[in-house]
This record gives sequence, C-alpha cells and structure tokens, in this order.
Amino acid sequence: MKQRLGKYFGTRAFYRMVIALIIPMIVQQGVTSFVNLLDNIMVGALGTAAMSGVAIANQLFFVYNMIIFGGMSAASIFGAQYFGSGDYEGMRCTTRIKLIFGLLITVVVTLIFVYAGKDLALLFLDNQANSGVDTTYILDCTLSYIRIILWGLPPFFIVQCYSGTLRECGETVISMIASVCAIVVNLVFNWLLIFGKLGFPALGVRGAAIATVLARYVELAIILIYTHAKAKKFPFVPGLYRNFFRIPASLVGRVVVKGWPLLINEALWSFGTTFINRYYSTHGLNVVAALNIQSTAWQLFSIIMMASGNAVSILVGQKLGAGEIEEAKDVDRKLLCFTVLSHIVIGAIAIALSGLVPRMYNTEQDVRDLAQWFLIVMGMTLPIHSYIHGAYFTIRSGGRTFVTMLFDSVYTWCIPVILSWLLCSYTSLSIFAIYFIVQFSDLIKVGIAVPMLRSGFWAKNIISGIDSKPNQA
Repeated sequence: MKQRLGKYFGTRAFYRMVIALIIPMIVQQGVTSFVNLLDNIMVGALGTAAMSGVAIANQLFFVYNMIIFGGMSAASIFGAQYFGSGDYEGMRCTTRIKLIFGLLITVVVTLIFVYAGKDLALLFLDNQANSGVDTTYILDCTLSYIRIILWGLPPFFIVQCYSGTLRECGETVISMIASVCAIVVNLVFNWLLIFGKLGFPALGVRGAAIATVLARYVELAIILIYTHAKAKKFPFVPGLYRNFFRIPASLVGRVVVKGWPLLINEALWSFGTTFINRYYSTHGLNVVAALNIQSTAWQLFSIIMMASGNAVSILVGQKLGAGEIEEAKDVDRKLLCFTVLSHIVIGAIAIALSGLVPRMYNTEQDVRDLAQWFLIVMGMTLPIHSYIHGAYFTIRSGGRTFVTMLFDSVYTWCIPVILSWLLCSYTSLSIFAIYFIVQFSDLIKVGIAVPMLRSGFWAKNIISGIDSKPNQA
C-alpha cells in the first residue's frame, strides 16, 4: 500500500522543489487575478452596460492571447528541453522564433480589429434576447476599449516571450516582481482615470484601457532591463539579437511541425470558448455580465492550476530533454495528484464564497444570482479542470502536439460547442441548466485523458539530432 501511494505522492524534498518553483507564479497570478477583480469592480461601478462592453472586448482579445500562447508554446517545448540538455544556443534560437512569431500575429490581429472590430462585437449584441435593449452605449464602450488596448499588444507579446524563456531556465521571480509592479500601476491609474481623481479626467471605460496599456509597458521595461542586466545569469541572452534571423533551418522546420497543431489548437479552442459564451449570451446581456464576474473569479481560484501546469511543462520537459524518461513520468504523476487534490479544497472554498463575490459588484440582482450559480458550478468542476489542464501540459511536454490539438480544441468543438449550440438554440432549458450540463461534459475529457497518460506515449525526447548552431534558416 505504501509503495503504491509512493507512485502518487512525492518526498518532502520533491514538494519543496515544486513549491519553490510555483510560489512566484502563484503570487504573480494571484495578485494579477485579485487586481483584475478590483478592476472589474471599478468598471462595474459604471454600470452593467459598461461592464458588459469591456467583457465583450476582453473576450475578443482572449482569442489573440491564446494564439500568442499557442504559437510560442511549440518553441517553449524545445526551449525547456534545450535547457535540460545544456544547449543554450538552442534556447537563443527558440527565443528568436517566439519574437518573430509574436510580431507577425500582432500586426495581423491589429489590422483585423481596426477594420472588423465592430462586426466582431456585434456578434454578442445582435440577438432576440437583447431586443428592446439599447446596445449602442455597450457597443461604444467595447470599441473605445479595443482602440486603446491595441497599443498594449506589442509589450504583451514581448513579455510573454521573455517570461516563457525565463521560466524554461527555472527563473520565475522576476516575472512575479514585474507583474506586481504593473498591477500597482494599473490599479492606481484605474482609480485616477476611471473616476477622475486628483485632477485627472474621468474617462470611464477609456480610462481603464489606458491604465492597462501603461501597466503593460511598465512590466515590459522591468523584465527587459533585469534580463539583459543579468545576462551572465541567463545563458540565452548573450548574442540573442546578434544575427537575429540566422536560425537553423532544421530547428525552424521542427518547431513549425510541432507548432502548427498548437497554434491551430489555441486558435480553435479560444474561438470555441468565445462561441460558447456567444451562445450563452443569447439568453440576454445579464448572462454576459454574470459570466464576466465568473471569469474574473475563475482567474483567482485557478492560480494553483495555472502554476502547476507550468510546473509540468518545465520539470517534465527538463527531464525529457535530459533523457530521463521514467523520471519524467514519475514527476508528472505526482504533480497531477498534487493539483487535483489541491483543487478539491479550492473548489469547496469557491462554493463557500459564491454568494459573496457577486455582491461586490454594482449590478442588478438577477446578474448576481446568475453569477452565484456559475461560481457554484465552477467550484464543483475545478478538480475536473485541474486534471485536464495538467494532462494538456503533459502531452505537450513530449512534443505530441497533434494529439494535444485533438485532445483540446477538437474535443471542445465536438462536445461543449455543439452542446451549447443545441441547448441554447433548440431547447427551452434555463441558462442555469445549460451551463451545468456544458461544464460537466468535460468528464468525458477526463475519461479520454486517463488512459492516454497511463500509456506513456507522450514521454519523448524531441531535441536529439537537431543541430542548434546558427545556420541560415
């Protein structure tokens, strides 16, 4: 019995290592999520319409965020394994690939928002449930927010690139510090610019967007200055921008092969999530507002989940890169057990607080009631989603990116998206019942993940045989 439990529970030294790695990420994400909650409350003070407008804009930007994440993830898989094998030239090349990709996507997305932002926003507003509701002000809030936030996309993708590469090196503290500083800037300027305090103009939704952009540039400045000032500490930095476009063709090819499924996956998954929320919105704008409250609380209650996923990516990836396949499986099994057990407790806390969080918002009672129900269901499903999240990073860490795409986005479109469409369009079920059914449909995904992880097919070293010396791509 003790030997069997030892497969799922690590030693004290193991947990000390894991905690040392994830605590900075937990603090960073925790502070970010808490301030996002305060941010939402401040915007919510302007009324449900303003809050809904910002929520729609953020849902659209969520797609961009996920595409950036997906595209950079492939290079990060190689980066973690390069660090595990001590190949720092390989890390430089993967960092360059991330920067080039981020720039290209940001240019394309900016053009889409400039020329089609209004049409995208109207997807959430043009439906029968909103007939009789004046959506002009909501649309104006959405478009005003989008136009300003576009200026914050360049620092966002650069920070994602640098923070990801630093995590591959095991460095998580500076990202935490930069994030906390940015959050303070965001919070202060939200207060000044949303409400017009200390002589500043009261800009409402536009003030919230300006504060977010300022915070992103502060975060970028801190990370860039620290990383390049400590170049000796981070072996990928020296020579990073020398011969910037000279990347080994073999590495580019491997990253593209491994990367296109991840890029498509994050795009499809984020579009799928957006479509699910769009179908929910057919039950009225009060649902949009309630989902905004739930999603903000989700960020707060899922911080350990996100940090544990990164821990899987880093620790398992490093073991695979060093050729320690069985050790990688062992670490992964113990990390998944840790995250599921912790989220049983966190889920119970979320349920206990489900009535308190919505009361912090200046909104209608029906919105609060909806949000409370969404939070209860969220708490019930947190252990399920924590396992799925860990499984995603496990499969991805070994370079099984096509399977990752099937497991994540293809599943999302085949089950939750279709389910939400059918239930919202062809049944008279309440939004309470629909949300419950769609969320618990992820039990099917758990049933798929368990045998896949047990098989060990994902545990592969993917960097052997790649020349990381900079020949022309």
